[in-house]
Amino acid sequence: MTATLTESATESVTDLPTLFRFATAGSVDDGKSTLVGRLLHDSKAILADQLDQVRRTSAERGFAHGDFDFALLTDGLRAEREQGITIDVAYRYFSTAARSFVLADCPGHVQYTRNMVTGATTADAVVVLIDGRKGVLEQTRRHLAVVALLRVPHVIVAVNKIDLLGFAEGRFTPVADDVRRVAADLGIATVHVLPVSALEGDNIVERSPRTPWYDGPALLELLETLPSLDELESSADPFRLPVQLVLRPQGGLAPHLAADPDAAERYRDHRAFAGRVASGTVRVGDRVTVFPAGVETTVTAIDVAGAPADEAVASQSVAIQLSDDVDAARGAVIAAVGTLPAPTKTVEAELFQLDARPLLPGAKVLVKHGTATVQALVASIVSRRDLDTLAHEPATRLEVNDIGRVTLRLATELPLEPYEANRASGSFLVIHPADGATLAAGTVPA
Repeated sequence: MTATLTESATESVTDLPTLFRFATAGSVDDGKSTLVGRLLHDSKAILADQLDQVRRTSAERGFAHGDFDFALLTDGLRAEREQGITIDVAYRYFSTAARSFVLADCPGHVQYTRNMVTGATTADAVVVLIDGRKGVLEQTRRHLAVVALLRVPHVIVAVNKIDLLGFAEGRFTPVADDVRRVAADLGIATVHVLPVSALEGDNIVERSPRTPWYDGPALLELLETLPSLDELESSADPFRLPVQLVLRPQGGLAPHLAADPDAAERYRDHRAFAGRVASGTVRVGDRVTVFPAGVETTVTAIDVAGAPADEAVASQSVAIQLSDDVDAARGAVIAAVGTLPAPTKTVEAELFQLDARPLLPGAKVLVKHGTATVQALVASIVSRRDLDTLAHEPATRLEVNDIGRVTLRLATELPLEPYEANRASGSFLVIHPADGATLAAGTVPA
């Protein structure tokens, strides 16, 4: 009976739609909230009572384009609805038959660029919306620059208001060419460019017959088929497990051990290291290195979701047992033997300044890398980026929304590696030691 239940549970988990995270960004008044609202509405992700409320609000505001303002489905704050803009990152959750989605709707104003960084950091894709009548603007370049620096796997540019361009290919093509030129300048290898009308629904959920010259997918169709970051993780990538918790047996035995006296005895004495696999694959019998202990040992057992497994892959939460008694606690890293970079106490990092307080040389901060948190000092502000060109320019401080190079000196060594090679091991947070506020998000340049 137990085996049958386990097999059924495994089948049901396997059959679940995959999770895909994407963020939206765009300049003010380009119709981003309308696009997101239309996407949610046409994919039937809105409850009936919410639809009725939005319909009433649309009528009260005298909405001029029909009886339904799709932007109100995402502008959740009172200030957003009154001003007709997006201020904070709004997270929405919806599903289709093919996939489950987490949508981060990011603000378009320049002063909220930090919010866009927050939304895009964990995204599998970013949808940048532009007004087809205006083309690529300064804020478009800024958003694409942030996407390029964060190495977001998929970049989609939706050229909106194609209805106001008469659904003309000749009006769309120059804008699409400009987008691809800017993306190439920023080092974005592939960009998907779609003609859409958020207001009328063309190429949002279904392909529009009014753009017969466009042979690509609709926006939702594209989002359903692009591989997520977890799916892109190669089994050849080096294994990394930041230890979150050390487990010791407490209470009774797990059901799968109760009938096996030898296994039960081993379980009583075991110690397991739990966490989320950041990258790669680990199998029973693999040789691993434990940082900072510097010990090489062998994986003797793996538990995934409380059940024994032969292997675990990136994004799974696991508990692994080792053949040697290793002194490791929260903040330790277990990695495939011979793959961990040399730990360092000095790092030149790319920082995305998120806090309104300026970051100055000499500031004492905390650096959170994986599950480890260490004290650090801002040794120097090297430069800040011009977000139009991505060029570095001299700087002595970083203000909110700035992106710049900073030298940090750590009190304890960390196994940092380039963000381009490993997003998990190459990123960290800079935290204010007094109030715990996140001051900046950091990446390690190549």
